[in-house]
Amino acid sequence: MILPARSSAPRFGARRLRPAAVLALAAVAATGCSPVLEVKAAPAAGNPGCATVLSHLPSSLAGLPRRATTGTSTSAWGTPSGVVLRCGVAIPGPTTLPCGTVNEVDWIVSESGDTRTMTTYGRTPAIEVLMKVDDTQAGAVPAQLGPAVALIPAARRCIGAADVPPPPTR
Repeated sequence: MILPARSSAPRFGARRLRPAAVLALAAVAATGCSPVLEVKAAPAAGNPGCATVLSHLPSSLAGLPRRATTGTSTSAWGTPSGVVLRCGVAIPGPTTLPCGTVNEVDWIVSESGDTRTMTTYGRTPAIEVLMKVDDTQAGAVPAQLGPAVALIPAARRCIGAADVPPPPTR
């Protein structure tokens, strides 16, 4: 039996697959300690503005590392998750809920049980951020998200009672 001569050139795929396999294993190992968080995508998650924001989110938020999520246009930080972000939620209309401005971004704030929900106001698509009410780093969250969220232009601003002119006198 005659065997073909061996070439000194690497066989197709033998060395080319090795770096790819190492990268794949590294990706699995990196996420192995922090399982993917299931987060339901918002109705308008496919809005191009969401992709812009998501690509500019910080890798850590209020000292928590960013982790993988299942939903389109979602993100989370911390294990267990301390902060969850969803882009493309319903755009809020006028409200009596508190609305504050942090780094040029208006946020409507509501609390239910032990969860604080902050929703951007005046921006399309709207972004919702959920966190624990007792989070001592809660003030850092809107400040650190501001640069990414501000990439969506504001069409409206929060106003309060001081912004409403008094009725004309007769």
